Amino acid sequence: MTKNNYVGWEEWISLPELNLPALVAKTDTGADTSALHAFNIQTFGKKNNQMVRFGINPINTDERFAIFCSAKIIDQKNITSSNGLSELRYVIETEIVIGGVKKKIPITLTNRENMKYKMIIGRSALDGFQISADKSFLQTELSYDLYKKAKNNSYRRSLRIGILSLEPSNYSNLRIIEAAEKNEHYCEILNTKRCYLNIESENPEVHYDGKVLPHYDVIIPRIGPSITKYGMAVVRQFEAMGTFCLNSSASIGTSRDKLAAHQALAINRIPMPDTAFANSPRDTNNIIDLTNGAPLVVKLLESSQGKGVILAETKKAASSVISAFQKLNAPFIVQDFIKDSNGSDIRLFVVGGKVVASMMRSAVVGGKVVASMMRSASDDDFRSNLHAGGKASKVKITQEERKIAKEASKAMGLNIAGVDLLRSHEGPKVLEVNSSPGLQGIESINNINVASLIIDYIEKRLGLSKIK
Repeated sequence: MTKNNYVGWEEWISLPELNLPALVAKTDTGADTSALHAFNIQTFGKKNNQMVRFGINPINTDERFAIFCSAKIIDQKNITSSNGLSELRYVIETEIVIGGVKKKIPITLTNRENMKYKMIIGRSALDGFQISADKSFLQTELSYDLYKKAKNNSYRRSLRIGILSLEPSNYSNLRIIEAAEKNEHYCEILNTKRCYLNIESENPEVHYDGKVLPHYDVIIPRIGPSITKYGMAVVRQFEAMGTFCLNSSASIGTSRDKLAAHQALAINRIPMPDTAFANSPRDTNNIIDLTNGAPLVVKLLESSQGKGVILAETKKAASSVISAFQKLNAPFIVQDFIKDSNGSDIRLFVVGGKVVASMMRSAVVGGKVVASMMRSASDDDFRSNLHAGGKASKVKITQEERKIAKEASKAMGLNIAGVDLLRSHEGPKVLEVNSSPGLQGIESINNINVASLIIDYIEKRLGLSKIK
């Protein structure tokens, strides 16, 4: 038997599939199955494909450093420890590397936080090795410095993903779930309204239906405008817990507040229709004059899907609408009406700073796509939003439009965005930036799986390797 076949009573090993490049383990021929330290053990997934997520502190001298892993559960075993205590443990299977030897082995998960060794190597893993009980580290010596490199290395694991939404059967949600499951992740809908928060500095929690929610690797906020403020609070809580939120609470808040959104565009010198805002009724004529005058568009600050958006063709009509909003204490902005757009806008879908798809949306009146947006203040069908009856079609976008869409999503701080542009003789202008863009229209028009691109982006952000 060569030296390479010998192991000491303690050895350096690695578990590459769990992103653990260096562990000091103790050999134990008294145990058949190896055991790995794990805390915060949580199961997820479907009954026929149960997964487990757990944390481990791999560095003996730094209990604050943690790696989170996930693996498929292959079994459960009752294990009796040396002190006679019995424990039901989850069993996973993963690759172990000892020196130059690689093999798949079963490992049980148990909390060993008070133990010196984070892993015990059982007989099944030591098959083919000769143990020298009086020696240590006969195989390749590793280093905890490998964890610095591990952060930049890609590896593969299943993610637990939550979608914050009030619509479980929504097309976009179902497509994201489908794409996540295809990539071996578990994705579920969390009703935003049923989340409630335990706000503590040491241990912030999100509760749901009377129970503490488990840890989610990713939260995808798809929050309706009716609950923007509460939804943002829920997203902030997940952020406080260390969960990666696809769009941050701050970015959602900026994009949903039309005044803040247009100010963010102005700060970043991104072209948009001239916009005015005032609080006093005495400033009505002045804010109309700050734009190019009638016709103009009046928008409630928290409007969405074309609701709360009114076209005023004359100055008198504009004054009437503004006066009505002011009496209702409803904050609003006034914008130039871009005649050149001919009742159409362009939606560009941005994922991770890249424009992945686009479509043209045109307003419809009387069953026909309109060529002009010149109608009375009482007729708000100039809106091209698909939720307001608009029609979508393919469009070829320019490099300038692509650039502006990317800059607009960046200005809002959004990783995922639907950027709406108007074409004018002065060039493209940003109309709105949506933090929860729908997938149905953009996917059907372009025949592109945008949901899959979103999951690919999440994997890239979390350092996961491509699925084989």
